[in-house]
Amino acid sequence: MTTEFRAMADAMAAVVESAGQSVVQVNGRRRIPASGLVWSAEGVIVTASHVVRTEDVKVTLPGGDRLNATLVGRDPAIDLAVLRIDRDGLAASPWSPEEELRVGAMVFALGRPGSTIQASLGILSALGEDWRLHGGARISHYVRTDLVMYPGFSGGPIVDAAGRVVGMSTSALSRDGGIALTRTTVEPAVDAILKHGSVRRGYLGVGVQTVQLPPAPRSELGQETGVLFNSVTSDSPAERGGLVVGDILVNIAGETIFTPEDLAATLRSDLTGKETTLQIIRGGALHKVSVEIEVREERNK
Repeated sequence: MTTEFRAMADAMAAVVESAGQSVVQVNGRRRIPASGLVWSAEGVIVTASHVVRTEDVKVTLPGGDRLNATLVGRDPAIDLAVLRIDRDGLAASPWSPEEELRVGAMVFALGRPGSTIQASLGILSALGEDWRLHGGARISHYVRTDLVMYPGFSGGPIVDAAGRVVGMSTSALSRDGGIALTRTTVEPAVDAILKHGSVRRGYLGVGVQTVQLPPAPRSELGQETGVLFNSVTSDSPAERGGLVVGDILVNIAGETIFTPEDLAATLRSDLTGKETTLQIIRGGALHKVSVEIEVREERNK
């Protein structure tokens, strides 16, 4: 083994050892334990939502201490859960600035499904943005990797060659795995859960489907499709705002709506509790309607 190769191997092992001090074991399901990442020194842990399935959750620290954990809240839509343990002074790894992430960069996947840290080596395969999930959740940034994700790695970090966290790994958002949520996506959800115990999204109270616009408004708006209200829930914000079955929504809060996915993504938490302007087509003509969007909470389920 050459001196250069030995130095590189030692450096890689040192990165895993150092970053591994922020990786914990999460026992929240009946089968193999999963992993979690220290979010703050004050005992806040982030992990994947799908690995927390029991009320009796335990977290095992790198030194071997096994502690009871409280589920603060979760956002199942992006597969994120926040736990809290009664321990201060935890080691929280810094996160890599997203503007420095590059396709082809060497990264490690870390996990602690057993008593010691485990790792796999690979590269960043892709940088993803603006991924709209079923149900309205929106992932602003994520990464794909070619890493081998061993059983129990979900909820653990992907780290770069400097030991900084690139993202939190999850196997629940993609069939082929290799997805990690970056801080831009994770941080707002964690902040909302710590503040409210849940992630809040807007609720309108309609059933919708994509529909082709009539010729006149299609020409006037310069868009081909909108969303047709095929149902309006009783005593919902939509009904109270005067919306009816057959209305076609084309814009909400200044954002063009082409599909149901657009509507779900636009119903952000910052719209809740406010009078919001919707542009609709009714009887072939354009109208503006004001509706107060309510909160729909993603609860601990």
